[in-house]
Amino acid sequence: MANLTQQLDSVHSSAGSPNCMKNDDFKYPLYSSVFSVVFVVGLLTNMAAAYIFACSLKLRNETTTYMMNLMVSDLLFVLTLPFRIFYFINRDWPFGSTLCKLSVSLFYTNLYGSILFLTCISVDRFLAIVYPIRSRGLRTKRNAKLACCGVWVLVLSGSLPTGFLLETTALKNANSTTQYCFENFSKNQWKSDLSKVVMFIEIVGFFIPLLLNVCCSIMVLRTLRHPQSVSRGGNLNKTKIVRMIAVHLLIFCFCFVPYNVNLVFYALVRGKTLKGCSLETVARTVNPITLCIAVTNCCFDPIVYYFTSETIQNSIKRKSQINTKFSKAPQSTAETNGSGLHHSLRTLKAKVFHGESTV
Repeated sequence: MANLTQQLDSVHSSAGSPNCMKNDDFKYPLYSSVFSVVFVVGLLTNMAAAYIFACSLKLRNETTTYMMNLMVSDLLFVLTLPFRIFYFINRDWPFGSTLCKLSVSLFYTNLYGSILFLTCISVDRFLAIVYPIRSRGLRTKRNAKLACCGVWVLVLSGSLPTGFLLETTALKNANSTTQYCFENFSKNQWKSDLSKVVMFIEIVGFFIPLLLNVCCSIMVLRTLRHPQSVSRGGNLNKTKIVRMIAVHLLIFCFCFVPYNVNLVFYALVRGKTLKGCSLETVARTVNPITLCIAVTNCCFDPIVYYFTSETIQNSIKRKSQINTKFSKAPQSTAETNGSGLHHSLRTLKAKVFHGESTV
């Protein structure tokens, strides 16, 4: 998977301090190992989510609309991981420039699409609990679809230029046919294009959504402390809502905060606003770790589906109950047939001893 930290990680030594030792080769086995696990877990969990959305979920609402779009974003990203894993193991990109650029775009689409769709879920929950009556006209499936379209447009407007307008595949050196991906941004590109991309991504794709998630969660928790406010929205299970918010914020902060905060630090280092070999060493060491944490979001998103949507919980429970009934059906039939046979034998015995005809 392509990402900005990988791109920044691999800027040629001419872009940095010439006296600083740059040895971050540990990132290749780290990426290949983590991405392999993410591919397997992410593919299985999101395929299961796709099956539930397509086949088992009868009732669809605003929240499930956001979840389905989030699931599509996760699947698109997961399907590019085998190419990433191949590259990180072999350190060679034989798949061409177009696929490399597409992988860059899909990384940004997934990462910041996940952030924005999770934010939509948080805002939707805020309106449903804090303003249950006034938000009825706003919380419709049509408006949810429009919001999802807006998210896709916003995310693609940032990810496509990053992937396709910047040169992302080049020869490692003039005497080799080996190619690499996401590792050839020049010093001039960094100072002009990359700085603008980082500012756009961080403000629109992270800091504003983070603020919305925190504020909405605080407002919901404050509302739950006042029974008279909660009663206006009908019967609400406070424990479930608090658990829902805790899981949502935990996943959001765990996956996205370290990577995006470190991206700002890395940008300052690469742009020479912060100088020093020790800072550059820290940046090169922390970047791969925060990246690996960030890509696990596609594995954790199905957990958000389960804890956020009671409709999905009921669908899963209904499915498990049906499977349990089917597994018990042969046993129940055998027990019924057996009891019927014993009853017939007892009746026949009683008739014989009492001189009754059985014909």
